[in-house]
Amino acid sequence: MTSILDDIKHVLGILPENTAFDQDVIIFTNSALSILTQLNVGPEQGFEITGYSEVWEDFIDDKRLNAVKSYVYLRVRLLFDPPTTGYTTTAFAQQITELEYRLNVVADYG
Repeated sequence: MTSILDDIKHVLGILPENTAFDQDVIIFTNSALSILTQLNVGPEQGFEITGYSEVWEDFIDDKRLNAVKSYVYLRVRLLFDPPTTGYTTTAFAQQITELEYRLNVVADYG
């Protein structure tokens, strides 16, 4: 089981010992998790991270929803470190839209 915060920092290229951006990453991660809750993905009552103790299994226990990790990364990346080109931003946005659809279908219909 890995920490959600550790994983998101890793894919953003932030070293584990660098805590300067933790609050930003936590805020943006919670925004992404909130959107997933609205899509019926994750715990019905909602979910948030406050640090390193929350793990992915706390949020999802269905392996068919592993795309949640990519979704959260893409959402956080667009807020924390947006791409410099419009093409890349558009590609990220399209991937987010597709993941939202697919995750919602699995959550609603299995």
